[in-house]
Amino acid sequence: MTLGASHPLVDGRTADSPLIAAYRGRKPSRRPVWFMRQAGRSLPEYRALREGTAMLEACLDPGMAAEITLQPVRRHDVDAAIFFSDIVIPLKLAGVDVDIVPGVGPVLGSPVRTAADVAALPVLTDEALDPIRAAVALTVAELGSTPLIGFAGAPFTLAAYMVEGKPSRDHLGPRTMMHSDPETWQALAEWAADASGRFLRAQLEAGASAAQLFDSWAGSLGLADYRKYAAPASARALDAVRGLGAPLIHFGTGTSELLGAMHDVGVDVIGVDYRLDLAEASRRLGGTVPLQGNIDPALLGAPWPVLEQHVLAVLEAGAAAPGHVVNLGHGVPPETDPDVLTRVVKLIHSVEP
Repeated sequence: MTLGASHPLVDGRTADSPLIAAYRGRKPSRRPVWFMRQAGRSLPEYRALREGTAMLEACLDPGMAAEITLQPVRRHDVDAAIFFSDIVIPLKLAGVDVDIVPGVGPVLGSPVRTAADVAALPVLTDEALDPIRAAVALTVAELGSTPLIGFAGAPFTLAAYMVEGKPSRDHLGPRTMMHSDPETWQALAEWAADASGRFLRAQLEAGASAAQLFDSWAGSLGLADYRKYAAPASARALDAVRGLGAPLIHFGTGTSELLGAMHDVGVDVIGVDYRLDLAEASRRLGGTVPLQGNIDPALLGAPWPVLEQHVLAVLEAGAAAPGHVVNLGHGVPPETDPDVLTRVVKLIHSVEP
């Protein structure tokens, strides 16, 4: 199970890029930085392109998805593109009734709450992922030596949406199902793992140079529940891409107490949200794991001297890890001034690696 000879990691285009070097614990030629949600709503060129096009429709239009993915690379000089898509795209492509409602988020036509509901779920086929492969190929052809990062939602987060049927603050539905009907929960988590794994694999085989598993809602779990009810499915999702040789990153929000268990599912890099100092995160991981993060998105709207001091502190804390890719501790807020992001990138690149 390997990547093809013309893959950017194999033919040399991205293998020595600052991003891949840092992910692999080597010294990069410059400090690598990219931002979660760098593609999208904070950019006027994105809003102009998306006008009149629904979110999932945009994700499944290969030309549009590629253009949106490329926009922040051109504008900000970031060291990676993150594939423009959504964690519910595998559900949509499998045939699940799901849509992204503006101002709400992912909404399912009917929640998945019983063993019969899980048994009735359609299977995501490899053929259904052709629009994803096409979009990745178009993107990679334009990126040159800049790596593309593929991504998928972690099974817990995906399954949580499916049980609730919509976004939730406390995820009581899935947390209750874990304990009251563990067999149904396991079946649902495994379905989500297989869908996310195929989604990741399609992106990597089509040219992505790394892959990130997002567990947006794992922070709602305690460590014991995470290990028992979420981690096995995340490991299963990553099994689909483990042998390809691309760096794998795991990120969650509110997961400071879960970092060791998140690493144990079998990844190369841990993303850290804004709540935990990177030096402390590195200590908790034994000082052996490359880190990604963790500028506080709230400070993007602060006066420049305040933001500058914060960014430099993040760089200093990140030096405790064997590799550090600078990122936000969550996604770019929609009201962010794009010029501020460009200025942050210039600052990071001006500091010797």
